[in-house]
Amino acid sequence: MKLFSYVVARDYGFAPNPFFGVCTLATCKPRIRAVAEAGDWVIGTGSEQRRGYLVYAMRVAYAITFDEYWRDAAYRSKRPNLRGSWKQAYGDNIYCRNGVRGWHQHDSHHSHADGSVNEKNVARDTQADRVLVGERYAYLGGAGPRIPASFRDYEGYDVCAHRGHKCRFPAALAQEVVAWFESLELQGFLGRPWNWEARRVDR
Repeated sequence: MKLFSYVVARDYGFAPNPFFGVCTLATCKPRIRAVAEAGDWVIGTGSEQRRGYLVYAMRVAYAITFDEYWRDAAYRSKRPNLRGSWKQAYGDNIYCRNGVRGWHQHDSHHSHADGSVNEKNVARDTQADRVLVGERYAYLGGAGPRIPASFRDYEGYDVCAHRGHKCRFPAALAQEVVAWFESLELQGFLGRPWNWEARRVDR
């Protein structure tokens, strides 16, 4: 079991997307998406005023390709609807193959404001043609608990990342972090994204 940790710099419920019963990581963090396997854990921690707090944790159940994600009716609710609720607007099911080598990007949080394709986001997101799916997860957004101090200075290791991501933790630290999370007995979508709260979004 590996533990991956990173800072959720922009917490809109897009990456990760914790809605409709499963937590998915389908955009951003291509290096994590490229290598994380079933049974691994991913945690996201807060930025700015929420630095050092838990945003979410999920155990990877499996990984699928963008095409599989797009075509599977079970994930159709995660396609973005920019005219719907904020939960619908921040859907992360936005990519499918467009020809042999190209990608279609659905109008979404990662497109330009006018709905046109954002090539920079396409290039970054599609570095890894993998979507991580978590069934065991808790997403707390701006209401997550503080990461215990013992995990911030564990024999010189800090479980909270600053840039990029971290995964080279001692096995004992990874196991203790997961045990701490499990002890909280949390499951599912439990708190609104920090950036919704910061903007006082009500829908």
